[in-house]
Formats: sequence, C-alpha cells, structure tokens
Amino acid sequence: MGFGAEPARIRVLMLNMPTELLPVSKLVLDNVMRNMKVSASSAVSKNNDPQSDTVEFDIEGEDSGLLIGRRGESLKALQFIVNLIVNRKTEGRVILDIEGYKERRYSSLRTLAKRVAERVVDVGQSITLEPMTPNERRVIHMELSENNKVETESTGMGDQRKITIYPASDKAD
Repeated sequence: MGFGAEPARIRVLMLNMPTELLPVSKLVLDNVMRNMKVSASSAVSKNNDPQSDTVEFDIEGEDSGLLIGRRGESLKALQFIVNLIVNRKTEGRVILDIEGYKERRYSSLRTLAKRVAERVVDVGQSITLEPMTPNERRVIHMELSENNKVETESTGMGDQRKITIYPASDKAD
C-alpha cells in the first residue's frame, strides 16, 4: 500500500456486525485504520444522502499524508480495501476523502486543463497529459467541454489511460 518498503498485511475480524451500510462502513474503516496504527479519525461527510447507496467519509489526523500517499495512491488502496470488506456484509459504496485532498486535486486539475488548453490554442499542436484515474479524466473533460477552441479525447488502456487535448479542428481521426 505504499507505507514503506515492506508489504502491508491487514486482518480484520468482525463479530455481530450490523448490516446497514453506514454503521458497517464506519466500523470497517475505523478497524482498518486502527490495525494500520495510524493516527487518524473518520467522520461521515456532510454531503451524504440518507437514501443513497453510497456513504462518504472524511478522514483527519496526524497521519493524513501517509494515508493519501503519492498522488493519492494510498487513499485509493484504502478505499478499495474498505469497499471489499464492506461488500461482504452489505451492499453499497464507500467513498473516502482525507482532509479535502480530492477537492484540492480536482481544483488543480481544472487549473491544469485551462492552462494546457490555452497553450494548445497558442501553439496549434495537441498535448497529451499524464495517465489519470477515470474521475480525474472526467474533471478535465468537463472543464474543457464548454471551450469551443479545443477538443479532448481519452486514449490508452487501464492505468495508462491519458487525455489528449487538440485544437478544435485538428483532432486526429
């Protein structure tokens, strides 16, 4: 999971666990973090809809940087593990954020999209960005969807999927 040079092993044992998404996911998340021996606590996000099959948690604490990891890789892994365990007992999806990391990341991606679009228009050549997650690519596509001077396209496979930004009339077919 990126917590140093050795692989991490996490074992969670749950007895008499509730079956509703919110209490199950809170219990699982807190147990995983406790077993990781990180100094952090979780709270249900204000954005939650009680009728939704998704629950969001905000995590804060001294070890937040460790939990986020390089470019959010540890956060992604933690979210995956929590969802894997939660889905054994109930249905639904758990979304994690650590001290507003995702919104800060999305904000920087929107700024990057605008800056690269300006450069594409000025230079007249396409620019391909680094590989991104589906959510990050969506932020770029949405940010530039109203810009009629450029077009965007995702290319590649799996973890290597990238966005290319083209001048509006120069997109390769």
